[in-house]
Amino acid sequence: MRNSLPHMFHLLLSRVVPVERDELPALFWSFLYFFCLLAAYYILRPVRDEMGVLSGAHTLPWLFSAVFLAMLAVIPVFGWLAGHLSIRRLLPTVYGFFILNLLGFFVALQSGFGLQTIGPVFFVWLSVFNLFVVSVFWSFMADVFPTDAARRLFGCISAGGSLGAMTGPFITAMAVKGVGVQGLLLVSGMFLMLAVGCIVALLKWYHAYHGIDLGRTHLSTVKDPDVAPPSLWVGVIRIVRSPYLRGIALYLMCYSVLSTFLYSQQTILIPEVMPNSEDRIQLFASVDLGINVLAFTLQFFAIGWLLTRFGVVVMLAVMPIVSFVGFGVFGLVTVLPVLIGFGVLRRAGEFSMTKPTRETLFTVVPREEKYQAKNVIDTVVHRGADATGTGIVSMFHTWGMGLSQMAFSAMPIAALWLATGLWLGRCHERIRQNQKKVD
Repeated sequence: MRNSLPHMFHLLLSRVVPVERDELPALFWSFLYFFCLLAAYYILRPVRDEMGVLSGAHTLPWLFSAVFLAMLAVIPVFGWLAGHLSIRRLLPTVYGFFILNLLGFFVALQSGFGLQTIGPVFFVWLSVFNLFVVSVFWSFMADVFPTDAARRLFGCISAGGSLGAMTGPFITAMAVKGVGVQGLLLVSGMFLMLAVGCIVALLKWYHAYHGIDLGRTHLSTVKDPDVAPPSLWVGVIRIVRSPYLRGIALYLMCYSVLSTFLYSQQTILIPEVMPNSEDRIQLFASVDLGINVLAFTLQFFAIGWLLTRFGVVVMLAVMPIVSFVGFGVFGLVTVLPVLIGFGVLRRAGEFSMTKPTRETLFTVVPREEKYQAKNVIDTVVHRGADATGTGIVSMFHTWGMGLSQMAFSAMPIAALWLATGLWLGRCHERIRQNQKKVD
């Protein structure tokens, strides 16, 4: 019936999202899938931040180095699994593994192990977890939706993730004092179980809609048959040979190093002001919620217009300028409200402004560089810079530098970040204009 509820819902939704009626189930399950994944992660992120505080700033270099090494070890394992297991077996295996891990952490806490004892393992685990669940999600989406549908629907599906990123810390802030960390682990695991249910529903829809059993196939990583799969060493070589790619890598490194500066200062200052563990977890959750609400608002109402109006050069320069000023202000006024406010602005700006702009830099590089080099920059360079940043902070701390001095020492890195962004933006515009002339 044309007046049925699905038909009416499609009429309303299609005014906002260009979705076909037959695609409604796939859009719904994909939206819910991404919502569950990021809700599961952001429920746990404040717990990870608290464990970083309990471990102490002096352990952060070791933790970030362990994350870097763990990622290098896990990537080949996942690549092997993706090549040998069908989607129907691979995805539940990956998420089931993480659910069992959460149950293991729950049992450890129930057995009397404290947060400080399991903290280092949990810190590394959650950092790897976040990388892989999101990567697996988008690879699966690339298989479920053809290119034309992806262009129409991926924005709406991404909004599901943003909503989950707001819901997760809200749950943590409201529930941590009632159910404790143990309860949050179980709630996160429940969201992952719901994600597995969404995968099953999507596979059933695909089979009914296309007449093909997608579950028997393998997870795609590269759609173009003329492009070789991503390779660590080939990607490194391409970055070394290209000044433009080296610039992108340096731009991301500056961001990551400064992020670890800020994170390290947070682990030192917050325990001095807030001695209670649950209060700190609640604070971290509230901060994450504020960041995601601000980022979500900017993404929907401002960034598209700003990028179109001001271009890549200006957009790449905004957050380096914010960081330069922010570290300077915190160096002069070393108090928690300034640190929190600066951190919220910086992370929200990265999610909503810098990252989308940074992704546009790859639109002018050859296809083989896009697949080979981008993979290395997004993983190895990013996590390697995290480890480098915490090492620098640890060295400064050993020298006896205070928070104010460390904040001022971050300003030259912010200046380098700004200079790199301006250079990159101009290079991008020049390459784009040359490509237009060739076309």
